[in-house]
Amino acid sequence: MTEYATSADGTRIAYQVTGGDGPAVVVVDGALCHRAFGPSGGIAAELAGAHRVFSYDRRGRGESGAGGPYAVEREVEDLAAVVAAAGGRATLLGVSSGAALALRAAGAGAGVERVVAYEPPFSTTDERRARFEEYRAGVERDVLAGEPGDAVARFMAFVGSPEPVVAQLRESPVWPAFVAVAPTLVNDAEVLDGAEGAPVPDALLAGLPVPVLVVDGGNSPALLRDAAAATAAAAGAEYRTLAGQTHEVAPDVLGPVVAGFIARG
Repeated sequence: MTEYATSADGTRIAYQVTGGDGPAVVVVDGALCHRAFGPSGGIAAELAGAHRVFSYDRRGRGESGAGGPYAVEREVEDLAAVVAAAGGRATLLGVSSGAALALRAAGAGAGVERVVAYEPPFSTTDERRARFEEYRAGVERDVLAGEPGDAVARFMAFVGSPEPVVAQLRESPVWPAFVAVAPTLVNDAEVLDGAEGAPVPDALLAGLPVPVLVVDGGNSPALLRDAAAATAAAAGAEYRTLAGQTHEVAPDVLGPVVAGFIARG
């Protein structure tokens, strides 16, 4: 059942709770994803046996409002509102750019007890930072020009989807779901400090006041594994690699790792 939290700026943030008793976990989705479209449902089901799992639609997605002009601080406030609905304390489980947002929220306090960050896509070389700057500028142009489909296609090309695959997706039934949330690609780029090329936020990570677990997949591209390793090093965090996994991690593989991290306190 959908419930709503009210963020500090008055924006309504839709969420649902899976499970009963147990420690609260808030799942933070990555680019283009929300409760009805992405991994959060499977992750919530995997963790629900021993946890209260809060899945929510980031602003501008699903059933959540978009609010006014975007700022990363508003998304941190959204997360704080969901954590408040969870009782004021929660573990954040962030996937991809959602992991970057979760780490920012931990740095801001927001009732965060610990963070599990799965493959935050920071840039670890000058070449990757330059490429991200170019991508970020491109999706912003597409959205401002009223071409959300082009923004989605640009994102998919950026993450390595071959052109024929993107062309097929444009004709598929799922394409409208991507297009509906395309403007939030700009938001995700801001969460990653895209104007600067999505650098690893060393100062933020070094100052985090909570335990952090960084996880990657053994079959993920080198740039994502490099980013995960650099994030863990900067945060002084625990670092795990899940054999055989990719950026599209299987909930039944990630879930036990998350549950074990929470159980250790």
